[in-house]
Order: sequence, then C-alpha cells, then structure tokens
Amino acid sequence: MVAFAAYQLQASTTRDRFIAAARTSFRSDAIQAKFVAQYVPGGDSAAELVQGYMSRERGITWCLFERVPGLPANRVGDPSPVEVPEWLVDTAVDSSSPVMWEPENQPFVVFAGTTTPYVVLVEFYNMQPLEDELIALRRSLSMIAIVVATLGVGAALVAAKRLQRPVQAVADAARQLGRGALDIRVPVRGRDELAELASSFNSMAAQVGQSIAELRAKDQQQRRFVADAAHDLRTPVAAMVAAADGLDHPELGHRSAQLMGVQARRLGTLIEDLLEMSRFDAGVAEFRPDHLDLADVWRDAIELTGGEVELRTRGDLALTGDPRRLHTIARNLLANAFKHGAPPVTVTIDGTDADTVTIRVADSGPGVPEELLPLVFDRFVRGDRARSATDGSGLGLAIALENARAHGGHITVANSGGAVFTVTIPRAPHGSATDV
Repeated sequence: MVAFAAYQLQASTTRDRFIAAARTSFRSDAIQAKFVAQYVPGGDSAAELVQGYMSRERGITWCLFERVPGLPANRVGDPSPVEVPEWLVDTAVDSSSPVMWEPENQPFVVFAGTTTPYVVLVEFYNMQPLEDELIALRRSLSMIAIVVATLGVGAALVAAKRLQRPVQAVADAARQLGRGALDIRVPVRGRDELAELASSFNSMAAQVGQSIAELRAKDQQQRRFVADAAHDLRTPVAAMVAAADGLDHPELGHRSAQLMGVQARRLGTLIEDLLEMSRFDAGVAEFRPDHLDLADVWRDAIELTGGEVELRTRGDLALTGDPRRLHTIARNLLANAFKHGAPPVTVTIDGTDADTVTIRVADSGPGVPEELLPLVFDRFVRGDRARSATDGSGLGLAIALENARAHGGHITVANSGGAVFTVTIPRAPHGSATDV
C-alpha cells in the first residue's frame, strides 16, 4: 500500500510538471510566432511567416491551421503524429488561452492556440519517455514492496515464534497444573507483558497449590477428627453398656449406676466439645462481645477449678470480648495445667500495653515433651500418650486456641520450669460480626 501510494503521488506530480512545462513552452512559441506574424516585414502571409519561424525550432512537433470564417480549416506544415480534430481548432480560435487535449490511447499531450486571428498553432509533446520512466518506477517500487513485504513477513514470523514460545510455555504449565503438578512454574524473563503473564501465572499456581495443600490438610484433619471422635466416643459408650448390664446384679447395681453417671457426664462433655469444634469449622460459632474486666473472668475460672493458683495482675485489664469464650480459655488452660503439670500454677495478666492484654499461665510440672510442642494445640492430642484413656477429650487446648482466634488473638506454648502458655487478646475484637 505504501509503494502504491508513493507511485501514485510520484506519477501525478511528474505528469503535472511535464504538462506545466509543455504549456509554458507552447505559450513561448505562440508569443514568438505572433510577433513574427505581425511585425516581421515581408510580402509573405501570416501563416507562411509563422511556418518559417517554427521550422527553425528543434525538438518540437507542430503544425498550423488556417481557419477562415465560413471555410474548412486548411492544414499547413508537415503531417502531425495525431489526427487533430476540427473542434480543437475551432475552440482554439474562440479561446484567448491555449487549449490542451490528450488523445485516447496516444502518448501525447496537444496544445493549440492562435498566433493571428485565423492562424492556429498546434504542438505535440510526446509523453512516451515519461511513461517509460513511470513504468520503470512502478517496477522498482513493486520490487521494493515485495522485498519489504517478504522481510516483514519473515520478521513477523520470527516475532510470532518468540511470542508464541512463552505463551506455549504458560499453556503447557497450565495443563500440567491441571494434572496435579502443583509445583510447576514458568521462567520469568524480561519486563514486558509476557514476563508479567508468566509472573501472574506463577502467583496463581502458588495460590492454587497453597489452597489445595490447605484443602488436603483440612481433609486429613477432618478424617483424623472423625476417627479420633469415633474412638473417644466408643470408650464411654462401651463403659455405659457394661454398666447397664451390671444393673441386673443387686451387689453391682450401685457401682454400675455410679459408673454410668460418670461415663454419661464424660460423654456429654465430649459431645459438647465436638459440637463446639464443628461450629468453628463451619464458621458459625457465636461471638457476643461485651465490655468486661479480664481479672474477674480469671478469678471465676480459678474458683471453679479449685486448684492452687496465684493470680498476678498489672495495668488496665478492661477489654471488649465474649465473656463465655474468654472464660472457656481460662478454664481449659487451668485444667490442662493441673492435669498435665503440677501446682503451684501462676497466672499473670499484663494490661500495660495499649492495644492488647497478655495472660501467662505457668505450672510447675515437667513441661510439654519436645516432640509434642508443635502438636499441643492439635485436636485429640493428650499430654500423656502412654495412657489409653484419660478424663480429657484432647480438645481443650484446641478449643482454647479457636476462642483466642475468635478475638483476633493467639496462644503460644514454651517450657520454662514447666509449661508456659501465653495468651494475647486485643482490647477490641477484629470486625463487628456476631459470628466467626
């Protein structure tokens, strides 16, 4: 298209210049011929005088016409290369300026004009050399266009190949990701859009891998949770069945009734803990915040536990939280300290920080075994694995951690002369929703 436009522009400009030059040359010849016809002395007619002048001009093809009113035009001079129509002569006689005519299928441009009122000069300008030059120009531009187009197509193919390679790599990686290769990544080269695409794919693959890993861990956790729950439910149910069978014996009836009551209470506690964990898993655990003093919550939990506990407080202990859930945290941590630790138990509540309140629960026992430190907040993890059955469900610390998270806080554990559990609770809960 560029070559075609360049040719059209060049051809039009060249033709216009040629015609302008021809018109100027014709006007100059007409003026000179008119001067000769009017002012050169002699007995010849005007046509003969103009013919004599034009015969001395070189490189110009011309002819003359005498146009007397009422008579046909009389041709004077050599034969012309193009048959001149009579209308052109008549028009030239009636016009005050030169008349141009381009014959069809002839490489000439013709100018006609009067030298004297009845003598018409006609000149023929051959445009064949110009047409030959334009043909050569057209061929040259066509060759240039073909070469440029070929190079452009080749460059486009190379560029497309370079663009296709990283896109194909992303497509292959996406297929492998779909087949389960969660560690697949695409090399990032450069800083262009393709590099941004590769980086975005890697981020997506990392997020997908993390989400699937979390789902798998969640699935394994749920499977383990169901298996552990079934195992822990089996023990009190079996004990209750055995106790129920013993009710038929008079000497065992009282003992069987006591055993059934103990196991029923244990079963009820286990079921309540399981329901609480299921609410956390489903995200529907109720959260009812209220303004409270954390020291009052822990004093009540210490009184209910009935163990040897030293309570230390400092700073402002007022915060906004769910009293029931904070009480559950305190009760479960104290119960864990007495079951798996040893008295005395020290509870230190630090309210000196403007944004959080920290509770430190330390017992005087042997501490948490090192292999259990990463697992102590997992479900159904007991401090003494050697015992096949304990009074606890193995859910107390897991429930305490979930309740702390419900407040936007967390719990950590360490060994320092015994097990030390540290609870951090923000003074205001995160968000305003009533459910977590």
